[in-house]
Amino acid sequence: MGDIAKDINSKFENNKVKALLNIIYTANWINSHQNTFFKPFGISPQQFNILRILRGAGEAIKVQTIKERMLERAPNATRLMDKLCNKQLIERLACPTDRRVVHIQITKKGLDLLEDISKEFKEDLLENLTENEAEQLSNLLDKIR
Repeated sequence: MGDIAKDINSKFENNKVKALLNIIYTANWINSHQNTFFKPFGISPQQFNILRILRGAGEAIKVQTIKERMLERAPNATRLMDKLCNKQLIERLACPTDRRVVHIQITKKGLDLLEDISKEFKEDLLENLTENEAEQLSNLLDKIR
């Protein structure tokens, strides 16, 4: 198991400071692993999140709805969707009642990519936690927010 004090060769003035720095350090560690995992699929973790949102919606939804549901509130969500459109993983649909509104829908190619990813995806980043520990961690993170 890791130890933040040893990993970054530091001491902390109290456990709250240690916990906060550990959250930030761990979040960066997870991001690094996710970037490495998604690279062979040609997408970023944020683009994966958009594809999952669209698959879960089961229908075309507004861009604003996607932005609201994203795990990481990315100001560049439109650019991320442009890249997914260029890869033909999603498509834009004009709203018939309001031409200012654009709906986004996942394509068959996007669904197939998610299927391929799910075959490779493992929850090994949390393999050292039991189900109860994972629940406790999730509850503590919720409590922080």
